[in-house]
Amino acid sequence: MSYLDKILQPDERIVAIGKKHWIIYLPGIAVLVLALLIEAATAITPHLSFAVEVVAAIVGVFALILLLREWFNQWTTEIVVTNRRVVYKRGFISRFTREMNMEKVESVAVDQTLIGRLLGYGTIDIRGTGAGFEQLRGIADPIALRNAINVQ
Repeated sequence: MSYLDKILQPDERIVAIGKKHWIIYLPGIAVLVLALLIEAATAITPHLSFAVEVVAAIVGVFALILLLREWFNQWTTEIVVTNRRVVYKRGFISRFTREMNMEKVESVAVDQTLIGRLLGYGTIDIRGTGAGFEQLRGIADPIALRNAINVQ
């Protein structure tokens, strides 16, 4: 059962669900490619093959840790727009949540770099009366999420 299922009020309906973009895996993928390149170096330096393989294994384990961390972060993050509020939750055992009623939303800003526009991800900054959400980084299709908030 998701966090939203537990807190959804009567007559409240889900309008949009935000997700993290696959770009969050890019650092882990880059380190994994580095580990594969180091492993390929054993063909060039056969006299150091054991040492190179150990280094490649260490870098590979580090890459897997990065990839698993981002997967877990994506799995435990919920971004939901309902007809009454915007809900952001992250965490598994320790939980961090932010909720903002739609009446309190003043502005929704989307920040996309050139690469973000090409690949379809960006940062969303929701400002409300008196406070704001933390910036939601690496969000897939941020324009659609902004539009879902603005329509409400």
